[in-house]
Amino acid sequence: MLGGTRYRPRLTDGELAPLPLSVSLFRKLNHISWPLEVGVSGRTTNLERLILIIGFLIFCVNNEAEFYYLIVNRNDIYNFLTGMPTYLILVEMQIRCFQLACHKSRFRSLLQRFYKDIYVQEESEPLLFANIQRQMRRTRLVSIVYLVALFNFLQVPVQNVIYHRRDMLYKQVYPFDNTPLHYFIPLLGLNFWVGVIITTMIFGELNVLGEMMMHLNARYVQLGQDLRRTTQRLLREANQLEMAASYRRSLTHILRRNGALHDFGAEIEKDFNFRVFVMFAFSAGLLCALSFKAYTSPLGNVAYIVWFLAKFMELLSFGMLGSILYQTTDDLGLMYYTAGWEQVVHQSNNLQENLRLMKLVNLAIQLNSRPFFLTGLKYFRVSLAAVLKIIQGAFSYFTFLNSVR
Repeated sequence: MLGGTRYRPRLTDGELAPLPLSVSLFRKLNHISWPLEVGVSGRTTNLERLILIIGFLIFCVNNEAEFYYLIVNRNDIYNFLTGMPTYLILVEMQIRCFQLACHKSRFRSLLQRFYKDIYVQEESEPLLFANIQRQMRRTRLVSIVYLVALFNFLQVPVQNVIYHRRDMLYKQVYPFDNTPLHYFIPLLGLNFWVGVIITTMIFGELNVLGEMMMHLNARYVQLGQDLRRTTQRLLREANQLEMAASYRRSLTHILRRNGALHDFGAEIEKDFNFRVFVMFAFSAGLLCALSFKAYTSPLGNVAYIVWFLAKFMELLSFGMLGSILYQTTDDLGLMYYTAGWEQVVHQSNNLQENLRLMKLVNLAIQLNSRPFFLTGLKYFRVSLAAVLKIIQGAFSYFTFLNSVR
């Protein structure tokens, strides 16, 4: 209904930005989280607010039904853990989706700046672009596995027809008889809608954030490349009087670009850190419940096995992207130190400019002494080390549950 008014990012030249399939699905299917275009009518804005309120109430209905299932089965650990994964992901996504829904304008501004200033276009930088695509393959694969997991849940309606049952997509208990068709079909449709919103939110936000992190990483790499090219050009020209001054002006320009990249990184941190915290906070419990279901009855819980694989891959790919960006920014000080400035100073005969250049290099190293890392409300850094701790914690919980089963 509002699909035509959904924000579509544009590049610096005004052309529509090419969106990966996972991000495109996120934009088209997740009307809860994706922002509207700038300057839409007040009627459209009010309609979207109404849809958000209705969507939140739908999540609350599913939340209550799944929570009531857990209460009913609190003394049966097997059935309890059957409903626990869907309940955990429902609560997590309700927090993340509607927190993003409350800050859509900030998210849209971040997308605008990303595609205008940070996005690396294939035509201008084919090697950097190709490297970004290689780094993003893991998150693309995660999207596919999550869609397969959703498809496994969507087999329930088929089984209902074959075996004449009235099962919901997820383990739920309603405070009324939901088996009559005039209740069952609408509630099943709401189950399906919630599943689509949750799945697209998971892989959509992962891919959007991954794109931002890896294109930002490429821009940092580009700084070093440009600085080394400047050094080589000045050494070839061998203008001993102007060499140091020219290098200092180029270095000043690169430091301004460096500062703009730091500012964009701070914007990413501000927009995503709460949702990253929520994702990591729920991950250990979710992995534990999924692994328990997959281990105790692998043939009867294919959906949980695929879901566990998707979650495991999501955490690893996210941690890998965080570690890549951390390593690149951690090496920035070394990049400025090894960019060849000492050769310029050695060949230059302008002592005053040499002194200014060395002071500027020292400043560049100091400004980049602290690497950039995405955090979850400053409690942890997004990295492989943090992901491994979560997996270790999930395995400990799984061992405990399996011992008391």
